[in-house]
Amino acid sequence: MKSEGHPILNNVCFLDVASGKKFLTKSTVKSARKETINGVEYHVVIRDVTMDSHPAYTGEKRIVDTAGRVEKFTTKFRRGAAPAAKK
Repeated sequence: MKSEGHPILNNVCFLDVASGKKFLTKSTVKSARKETINGVEYHVVIRDVTMDSHPAYTGEKRIVDTAGRVEKFTTKFRRGAAPAAKK
């Protein structure tokens, strides 16, 4: 078997910017930013959303204003709307 056939596992720290929580694991992902935690060097990978901050896992309810979107859609694609006047 070829030695270059498998990727190298690195120590990786996934950082959730929303909660500030760090998740230490091994992955093939690399990053330029590194941090030493407990004497071990980790590649730091920044994530906007993880299971610590995602509404599906936290139970947090977010209200999204879809009424404006629906009205915009119906006015744009209204059935029977008069065609634009030609000059």
